Amino acid sequence: MKFPAVIWLTGLPASGKSTIAEGVMEYLSKNDVRAEHLDGDIVRKMFPQTGFSKEERDKHIRRVGHLAAMLEKHDVTVVASFISPYREARQFVRSLCRNFIEIHISTPLGVCEQRDPKGLYAKARKGEIKEFTGIDDPYEEPTDPELRIDTTDQTVEESVQIVVDFIS
Repeated sequence: MKFPAVIWLTGLPASGKSTIAEGVMEYLSKNDVRAEHLDGDIVRKMFPQTGFSKEERDKHIRRVGHLAAMLEKHDVTVVASFISPYREARQFVRSLCRNFIEIHISTPLGVCEQRDPKGLYAKARKGEIKEFTGIDDPYEEPTDPELRIDTTDQTVEESVQIVVDFIS
């Protein structure tokens, strides 16, 4: 694998993106690869004014994309875990990066809803949360990701190993 890179994990809420990203970060750290993890929940806390409309999500992902590309240009590998529901925004980020690896965590909606660790799907189904990806806001699956992982029937460790094997 050529480092630095931007390793972009995308998928529905509760698909396993952040957990897999943490495992990939552990691998990179053990192998002395300079890396940063940009995660949707953490970055949103830095920009609390960011809303959830399509336009606001696009702006948010583009901002993160610029940050990821800047880090990559400074020889830092970025592991980004974001829902990033729209293809066009992900394509924009790809265009900024020299070495962009899109990984679609393709866990089905039903499995993500069963996991629902934060109870967000339940709230969205009750109408308490609007514009929730997968419920009343679309998730546009990648058409040609470098890697596709369905976490339905495999462990976190197995999913991380798939990524590690791909980037090694």
